[in-house]
Amino acid sequence: MPISAEQFESITESDDGPTPGTNAYEILSFLEAHAEEAFTQSEIAEATGINKGSVGPTLTRLRDTGRVDHKGVYWRVSDHVRSLDAAAAHTDDVAASYEDEPMAYDEWQEHAVDPRKERE
Repeated sequence: MPISAEQFESITESDDGPTPGTNAYEILSFLEAHAEEAFTQSEIAEATGINKGSVGPTLTRLRDTGRVDHKGVYWRVSDHVRSLDAAAAHTDDVAASYEDEPMAYDEWQEHAVDPRKERE
């Protein structure tokens, strides 16, 4: 079903990664789960259940977007993706720590900095 030019212009593209349920998502998820290892296309096909003929082109697209690295016959999740995953996990941990012990307003005020006093 076509959309209007206005609707088209309002679409924002995000780089949240491959869509769940796609070959790219399955391959990247597998490689992220085994981030300390590198695999051949055949091994990836066997582990994910994706047709071997689809694994190669999908890996190439993932490499072109910087999500996987390739050396010789081996493929692995890129350091960039691994660092993004680590940053997201850290953010989740920090957020969870604040959820566990909410700070009362009066406690927050004790730690707050008055910007007027900083200028003095």
